[in-house]
Amino acid sequence: MAAPALVALAHGSRDPRSAKTITALVQEVKAMRPDLRVEKAYLDVSKPDFQTVIDRLVKAGYDEVVVVPLHLTDVFQTGADVAAAVSTATERHPGLQVRVTAILGLEACFLEVLDERLREALRASRVRELDALVLAAAGSTDPLANQAVARLARLWGTHHKLPVTAAYASSAPPATGEAVRAFRAEGRRHIAVASLFLSPGFLADRAAELAVEAGAVAVSAPLGAHPEVARTILARYAVGAVELVPV
Repeated sequence: MAAPALVALAHGSRDPRSAKTITALVQEVKAMRPDLRVEKAYLDVSKPDFQTVIDRLVKAGYDEVVVVPLHLTDVFQTGADVAAAVSTATERHPGLQVRVTAILGLEACFLEVLDERLREALRASRVRELDALVLAAAGSTDPLANQAVARLARLWGTHHKLPVTAAYASSAPPATGEAVRAFRAEGRRHIAVASLFLSPGFLADRAAELAVEAGAVAVSAPLGAHPEVARTILARYAVGAVELVPV
């Protein structure tokens, strides 16, 4: 019996860099598990859309699918959109079983990815000294999602023995520029910003722009198609696949 198919489900974006990143990330997953049927899909804007991918899998003979939402923080509307898409799919295909896993979330291992991306940015900017860090994320109207980012920032700061502030590109203060200026007001001059975004896009660009305007010495690229992110997708898939096994 074939293992359930894995669908990596992302929000769509009009920014071609986002789709390129998701494609590269899915390729990374496929390279790690060539035995699995792995597909990318999008909730909106980008192609292929979720229903098209489900149709393709059903036609190929799959009746079990594990969906891994490619989101770093919980957002109610996103969860509702995923649930609605799955409901539509199962109504259109009687007998199809779909398990939606937990989102990617903010795994501690992602701090290693942040460090790697930040080292790349520091080398490019020829920066060798830091006295503060800012962790920039998308931001949410859900305070619990923002608190999760703040917790990760504290963990990161403890690891590096540097002060760290979480900042947000939308929906919540402080913005990255405000966070950088606050550190500069304390007399700190070597402030770097790590981008806690999965892929490039408007919010990541805006966060970087505000940070540089405020005097940040370096801003990292988003997490991107990193092996740690791919391994997290497979870890979520493994839990979802087990939940599909009849008891």
